[in-house]
Amino acid sequence: MPVSAGAVRKLLRDVAAAGSREQVLAVGGAPGLAHLLRQQFLRGRAAPEAVRVGGPDGADMYVHVLSAEVGDDDAAVLRRASRARVPVVAVAVGFADDATIPYVLATDVVWVGAGRAFPLESVARAVAARCGEHGAPLAARVPLLREALGEQLVASFARRNGIVAAAVWIPGADLPVLALNELRLVLRLAQAHGAAGDLRDRLPELAATLAAAFGLRALAREALGVVPTAGWAVKAGVAYAGTRAVGEAARLRFSAPGEEHRSSPG
Repeated sequence: MPVSAGAVRKLLRDVAAAGSREQVLAVGGAPGLAHLLRQQFLRGRAAPEAVRVGGPDGADMYVHVLSAEVGDDDAAVLRRASRARVPVVAVAVGFADDATIPYVLATDVVWVGAGRAFPLESVARAVAARCGEHGAPLAARVPLLREALGEQLVASFARRNGIVAAAVWIPGADLPVLALNELRLVLRLAQAHGAAGDLRDRLPELAATLAAAFGLRALAREALGVVPTAGWAVKAGVAYAGTRAVGEAARLRFSAPGEEHRSSPG
């Protein structure tokens, strides 16, 4: 085993605990636009109570819609969200090109031209990037977020494993970390697609992931024999590409029609 059974059990408990509470996305700001954006988020059989119109208090993610300018009320709400450490994405409608949004990072702002429809894919990508893996339980309740969150998770874990493989010089020492990261990625993807259910149902996918970890390690060893002078680059490339392959395979598996229903309790 590349990782201990105890480490796998702890990972299962951590992911299960993260999904034990129903997460909520709050949409606030310009009243008419906030209600419209909420309706957009509810596409794809989303749980109606998963997306509410209102402020950031008690929410797991907050999207603030602004129209043409940042008013005092907008600034106050964004400041409150920042102080409460609620992740925020701003959707700025009809703003000038040189505008700035207080209390929101520039990378967390989605710009929309006046009179244009909400760019839902861009909004979903911004929300997914802001939430990271902790947004998986929210994506389970709001299907609009699943594709963007899946892309973000795969890219993030692939980069993480590439860095680990490049940084660890002791042969074999990186394998437990790489394997655990891949297991975590698979579990988070299952969670995001509403396919977590009883996590014991995911044992076949976890076993396949561990087998992939062994295979990738063997591939890295063979590649090192061919290019010994650039070992760090070879290891990083194999770890990155392998993790992406595992993640993309898991995304296809969990997005298959009927998977959510087969994997959910009852």
